[in-house]
This record gives sequence, structure tokens and C-alpha cells, in this order.
Amino acid sequence: MVSKPMTLIDSYIRKRVLLAMLVVISLVLSIDVVFALVEELGDSENAYTSAQALLYVLKTLPSRVFQLLPFTALGGSLIGLGVMASHNELIVIQSAGVSTWRLVWAVLKPAFVVMIAGLVLGEYIAPTLQQSAQSSKAVLRSGVQAIDAGQGSWRRIGDEFVHVNAIAPGGESLYGVSRYRLTGAELESADSKPKAAIGLASISFAQSAQYIDAVEGGYWRLENVSETRFLADSVVTAQRESEDWLVDLSPELLAVLLVAPDRQSISGLYNFARFFESQGLDSDRYMLSFWGKLLQPLATLA
Repeated sequence: MVSKPMTLIDSYIRKRVLLAMLVVISLVLSIDVVFALVEELGDSENAYTSAQALLYVLKTLPSRVFQLLPFTALGGSLIGLGVMASHNELIVIQSAGVSTWRLVWAVLKPAFVVMIAGLVLGEYIAPTLQQSAQSSKAVLRSGVQAIDAGQGSWRRIGDEFVHVNAIAPGGESLYGVSRYRLTGAELESADSKPKAAIGLASISFAQSAQYIDAVEGGYWRLENVSETRFLADSVVTAQRESEDWLVDLSPELLAVLLVAPDRQSISGLYNFARFFESQGLDSDRYMLSFWGKLLQPLATLA
């Protein structure tokens, strides 16, 4: 049973350390936000106002806080103990019979609080706001330049290479969907006689896509589709108002595309890595980020 004096000492140390952590993260975060805002306003590709740039930076604050937590825990603990040492408070506490290990345990308690807060922030709050910020930014960019290979995300899905220019928050609406379907063995011919070849089978572009959540399985409804098919002896073009895109790619996975791996949730990283593996793609980048985020609470505690 912990004595009342020890409880008071624990409470005092906890307040000191948490206050120091708050000061450290406030100072570092303020500098980070200023540089981020200047970078956004100075980027010529960003077609939004100062208010929109500020909103984007504010939405990314939880992700920035999460990344700063290990440094905050270390810096706050050192500064908090340093202030106490400068006032000879640690000497007084040890003179009262409190061991060094007991002091370490008292400092670890607020670190546990920060670790749990970091888990909640990094898993539920930061990824959602980060994806919303990136999606809004991409949509604003796409309003200026609808198709730009330097923007959006490229992914291989089956025998297609897909480029999505912008993903709406939640991942259920896409803008500027380009699909390049490859053939690995043969191409069709106008007389239905296949001829051996390896190359590009078709190119299609849809202005937008909406996810349809059906009972037997979800699919994407493409709108305003333009398609060019490369046959063995001719090229065929077609225009369609809509087309169903049957692909095993949920909005939850698509929502991850615009967010850097180090700013995604642990569950999102794991699911996306599994999806990459199912497509025969390299998932090392996402698995590395997955283990990094999974072990980050231990880094905060250390």
C-alpha cells in the first residue's frame, strides 16, 4: 500500500513532468506549424487560399503531435527533473528515504499517460484528419489540372495500372480515374483471331467514380468513361456514361492511398500491406511502417 506522503510526491512529480512535456510540445509544434504553413503557401502547385492552407495545416496537427511524442516525453522528463534538481527538490525527496528507482517509477507514470494518449491519437484521430486534409488538397489541385501524372496515386491492381487523381474524404468518391490494362500473352483482333503480343491492351479514363455497397460485394460505378482498346490490327474508341468496375478494393483501402505510411493507423497499414501481398506487390514499405508505429509507444516510454 502506497503511503500518503509518497502519493503526494508522485502527484507532484507527475504534474511537473506533464507540464514540462506540454511546454516542449507547444514550442516544437509551433515552429513546425509555422514552417508547414510557409511551405504550403509557397508551393506553386497548391491552388488554395491562405485560409484553406491554414485549415490543411490544422488538420495535420494530430499527426504532427503523434510524431513528436517520443521527443516530447524525453525532453519533458529531462526538463521537469532538471527544474526540480535546480531547486534541490530531488535531494529533499531522496533525503526523505525515496530511492532512485522509486523516482524513476514516478516519472514513468506520466509517460504511460502520454503513451496511451499517443495510441488513441495515432490509431483513431490523426489518420482520419490526415486523410481528410490530403483529400481536400488533392481535390483543390484537381480543379486546376484534372489529369496530372505527377499528382494522385499510382497502384497496380491485377492486370491494370490505376491512377487516381483525387480521393474524397472517406474514400467513397474518386476523381480522375485512369486505368491502363496490360496483356501478358495476346491481343484481340477485329476478326476475333487472337495474335500473340505483349503490351498495352486498353486505356480508359473516368471523370469520377462512386462506391456501390452491394449485398453480394461492393463495386465502383465509373461515370463519363472514355476507353481506347488496342486490337491486333486496329484501335477502337468508345464513350460510355457509366461503367461498373468490379475490383476488390474497398474505400477503406483507397483512403490510405493519399496518406504517407508514417501517418496512417496501425490497422490501416496492416490491411494495406496484406492487400499489396495479395496483388503480388512489394509490401515492405508498409510493413516497416506498421512495425515502427506498433513499437512507437515503447519508444515514448523509453
